[in-house]
Amino acid sequence: MGFWLISGLITVVAMAIMLAALLRKNAETANAAATFDMQVYRDQLKELDRDLARGTVTADEVDRTRTEISRRLLEADRKAQKGTQTKQAPAGLTYGAAVIAVLIVAGGGFFLYDRLGAAGYPDLGLKVRIAAAKEARETRPSQTAAEAELPAWASPPAEAPADYIVLVDRLRSAVADRPNDIEGQMLMSDHEAALGNYVAAHAAAARIIDLKGDAATAGDYAKLADLMILAAGGYVSPQAEAALAQGLNIDPNNHVSLYYTGLMYAQNGRPDIAFRLWRGLLEDGPQDGPWLVPIRGQIEGLAAMAGVDYAAPAAPAPMAPMVPGMPGPTAEDVEAAGDMTAEEQQDMIQGMVSNLMERLATEGGPAADWARLINALGVMGNSERAQAIYEEAEGRFEGRDEDLATLRAAAVAAGVAE
Repeated sequence: MGFWLISGLITVVAMAIMLAALLRKNAETANAAATFDMQVYRDQLKELDRDLARGTVTADEVDRTRTEISRRLLEADRKAQKGTQTKQAPAGLTYGAAVIAVLIVAGGGFFLYDRLGAAGYPDLGLKVRIAAAKEARETRPSQTAAEAELPAWASPPAEAPADYIVLVDRLRSAVADRPNDIEGQMLMSDHEAALGNYVAAHAAAARIIDLKGDAATAGDYAKLADLMILAAGGYVSPQAEAALAQGLNIDPNNHVSLYYTGLMYAQNGRPDIAFRLWRGLLEDGPQDGPWLVPIRGQIEGLAAMAGVDYAAPAAPAPMAPMVPGMPGPTAEDVEAAGDMTAEEQQDMIQGMVSNLMERLATEGGPAADWARLINALGVMGNSERAQAIYEEAEGRFEGRDEDLATLRAAAVAAGVAE
């Protein structure tokens, strides 16, 4: 009701001003300028007499000036007389135009609001919107329901090497025989994710946390949430949110958990909280974080929804995607492969190293992936290639002390650095 009273009052005031101008007599407008000019000329004649009395002008100058002012005064008087005689528009036409103007302004405004507005809906105040967002968050679908809405994983991607698929099948069998082997579950989670089987991947990640117990890290919980969200097509379920909360309890600055927590709030009607979290990651987090690409593409729209005028800082060089390609192996991966023969283990390492090397060469990646490749080449005994990769990675991460330390540790383990 308050909206209609205020909008109606504004409409009445606007219409009153417009009708007053429309119905005003033309003679009043026409006479205004001429009457003003006449008053100015009369004042000039009086001032001329005062100048003569003070002796600032001569009598001849006064006569010439008085003659010119008098001529202008007569001309202004003629214009005023002509304005008085100006014909007025027919009264019916004037009032008809007024009625049409009222219909266009008032009627058109209500028509547009009826079509484009939300007539009959109450104003959604801040408390109401927050309460609605909370209810939507508490009643949103579970992880199982979200996964059921998506097509089940059918097969590995076409680009996956056939020998790699065979070795992963063997790995599944080996891990099934040793379900309490943490390293085997870690390997299983990595390679199921690499093949796009995110449901199996997050099941293995959850098993890792169960086996670790209190020793589970913030990274373990972040990885579990990441895989659950991927399995749900980007949707953050209550179960994924719980994993994120556990990770942030351990490490409040875990970047992956902060990114997905912001995504969860964005999906549930709280752009204000999501913007605050993502702004911190964008402005203060490491500039090679894979979460920066999706944040940068959405944060300005999110800021607008939160009522904040915000321009994202300039984008750095392109970064690796959030979910990299097939990861490279480590010596521990080989050991966790169960009952594979030595030749099979070597084939497994070679296939995954080739995939990782190709991805890093074409797409780049974080320092951890480069370190893993260096480590794998050292395990294979290819020291020359490991040395070349280490030198290339040092150039890519020049000036980043933390990343360089990661690379150096891998190079030392591979025997290519002291």
